[in-house]
Amino acid sequence: MEEKIISKEDLLNLCKDVIGNGHTLITPGKTEYTAVKDSSEIVLDATAKPTKASYKTFVFPKAEPVIYYKRGKNDVQLLDVDVEQKKTVILGAKPCDTNSFNILRHLFNWDYKDEFYNVREKQFIVIGLMCNFSDDFCFCTSVGSSPVSDKGADIFLVPLDENNYTLRVVTEKGGEFIKDYSKYLKAGDEVKTKAVTDTVKHPEIAFDSKQVHEWLGTNFENPKWDGVGDLCLSCAQCAFVCPVCHCFDIVDEDYNYTEGRRMKNWDGCQFGHFTLHASGHNPRDIQGKRYRQRVNHKFKYYVDKFGEILCTGCGRCSRGCAVSIDIKEIVSNCKD
Repeated sequence: MEEKIISKEDLLNLCKDVIGNGHTLITPGKTEYTAVKDSSEIVLDATAKPTKASYKTFVFPKAEPVIYYKRGKNDVQLLDVDVEQKKTVILGAKPCDTNSFNILRHLFNWDYKDEFYNVREKQFIVIGLMCNFSDDFCFCTSVGSSPVSDKGADIFLVPLDENNYTLRVVTEKGGEFIKDYSKYLKAGDEVKTKAVTDTVKHPEIAFDSKQVHEWLGTNFENPKWDGVGDLCLSCAQCAFVCPVCHCFDIVDEDYNYTEGRRMKNWDGCQFGHFTLHASGHNPRDIQGKRYRQRVNHKFKYYVDKFGEILCTGCGRCSRGCAVSIDIKEIVSNCKD
């Protein structure tokens, strides 16, 4: 992987050019990722707490039409939806966010290739940023990542000091992108980069994911699930802020008697109606069963299907939980 050095001033100039070229530039704000209109709005801080929500919504919107329809006297006319193909640059994403596309890509290209997702992701350039923040909810090291991991990033930044960054080109896509901005780059220094990354504090490994996977395979009826179910409010904030939760529903919305649209909307396995059958039967009729599904999906089922843990260890679900349910603690206790 090629390494260069870019000054803070030149990085902002690069961002100014990105915006000037008509691309969308997205950076972490105080609570969420937002599109910026001017480079002066950009604040890169490796020590900042992760935003309350990930940037998942920019590639997998909370609600989007997948087709429009119009009923005639003897037929139904279907109108396809074209996804806007616009270059989008995400700047300053922490490693627990950069890896999200690697994980989501499996699901959206499994038995059906979701072009709504794929067209958007193809237009994304992900510029990651080393993370120098850690609290009791962080556990990236327990799911195969770290604060200095460039996995999933096209380009990765390491702050060398207050005024300079190492810029590491990680993917071919990142290399093609940065060619247009090479005037801002200087020769890299891997020794300086390593000196910085070696000082970064890593969260302690809280659990062995392979042992958790094995335990889940033999403890489907374990009474531990009832305990967490008694606490859970079924609000699904944990799913909505997660970088890799992807449950969605398909509904038809009529405008009038003849016209309407088919929508894809976020859903969550913590909702009581998520598995409710038309007959009235619900195989996950209590919250303990629903939380059991959440943990099994992340640490067993997705691993069995795609070889990836459906979790980046960002801790957002636990930080935002109204009743202080901590998934790291729960998974750490998935043992006899």
